[in-house]
Amino acid sequence: MSSGSTCAVVGCHNNSRKLKNALETFCLEHQQLRKACPCPSPYTLHSMPWKEDRKLAWLAALRLKHPPKRVCSFHFIDKTPTQLHPDPELYLGYDRPPPKKRRKLTRTTLSVTASSDTNNTESVPDSTVLRSVELDQASISTQPPEPHLHSVHTQWEDPSQQDHQYCNRSRRKDVQDKMTQCDEVAYFILQNDADTLLYTGIALETFNTLVSTLEGYDNNEFTVPVQDQVLMTLMKLKSNRVIGDLSHQFHISQSMASKIISHWLDKLEEVLRPLIPWLPKETIQATMPEAFKKNFPNATCIIDCSETLLQKPRNLGSRGESYSHYYSHNTVKYLVAVAPCGLIMFVSAAYGGRCSDKFITMDSGILTYLKPGDEVMADRGFTIKDLLFERKVRLVIPAFTKKRRQLTEEQVTYTRRIANVRIHVERAIRRLKVYKILSQIVPISMAPKVDKILRICAALVNLREDLIRDTQ
Repeated sequence: MSSGSTCAVVGCHNNSRKLKNALETFCLEHQQLRKACPCPSPYTLHSMPWKEDRKLAWLAALRLKHPPKRVCSFHFIDKTPTQLHPDPELYLGYDRPPPKKRRKLTRTTLSVTASSDTNNTESVPDSTVLRSVELDQASISTQPPEPHLHSVHTQWEDPSQQDHQYCNRSRRKDVQDKMTQCDEVAYFILQNDADTLLYTGIALETFNTLVSTLEGYDNNEFTVPVQDQVLMTLMKLKSNRVIGDLSHQFHISQSMASKIISHWLDKLEEVLRPLIPWLPKETIQATMPEAFKKNFPNATCIIDCSETLLQKPRNLGSRGESYSHYYSHNTVKYLVAVAPCGLIMFVSAAYGGRCSDKFITMDSGILTYLKPGDEVMADRGFTIKDLLFERKVRLVIPAFTKKRRQLTEEQVTYTRRIANVRIHVERAIRRLKVYKILSQIVPISMAPKVDKILRICAALVNLREDLIRDTQ
């Protein structure tokens, strides 16, 4: 979801917005704006190299798990990647002190049981009958006190905070991996097409074909059958169930379930990407429904933008970029293009909810697919007539009142005809949001994979039956 406009080095806050603002300032030496004067810019943002060895070198230098998108020139010896110094080496944030962690203390009360002899009890001092000792977590783990010596009134630990401390569970058999002790779960869950549509969004035969195609992409680290791995991933997309629920149903640990879903999101996006093709003009004309042939015979695609709610980011910059005034919530926004026959031909990357429809259309790359003579149908919010005019593409949108009280009779009829066929892109987006991971709030942890999730869901929608059945 990130636009990659901020430097990826820890502690570095250089980004494209600051650079743009700096170029808009006035240069006192040359008496003109800095973007026009010969003064060098304060810094530049360099993209990730394409070569695999250089990518690994950058990851090692920056100590990152995922490839960064931009690194500013402050971290290069020559202010830019050169043959002698191709990797970032300066001010990489290693010397930043780690955040201090509070030591967890637990107060326990130790009591000395009295002897059966009352004389011995009276001879024991009062200070030895009840002693309060503060022990840290390390001493408690090495020498646990007896269960009957705990006092509820002096216990410092909050039981509600123990829900996510999986390593401290006493019942280790619940955490151990049980995946070798069960048969294929998919065999018992998917009995017919109705069950498969409920859990995966596709038919049973389509699911089996997909599993057989993905056999060669299995990771040997996972001992779960491939069919169960794919089913678990599709169940996460379709019903957006929590990882703990899926791990319990498939009899594996939560960490293993998370690794399986992350692995298959990457592989599914790689395999299913060809299922979102941009159809040639001849195919579009051959599969065009009758409603389009009558009123819009040259229509190429119908475009529209949709939004999915996003968990509020901690970073204030990301929070502002993803805030949508339409939804009054942080969202991700994406563009969907549908052919007249109902096939999803294009789905863009995810942008912040603040981006306009025109910016997403211009930046997503959909304009490169359009050819002279094509027609694009859109809503009134797509003010892209100037962009399409350069490519000799006609824009079909509903009529505007243009400061008039109402539309003319011809404009009303024209608008109704557009709405009659433009509804199909809304139906395609509705099918897309059948996958609840796109209709519910996306957690920040899933934000880096939103682009892949969008393409996977769009491809799975194309695997269903035709959106427009009446083509006569």
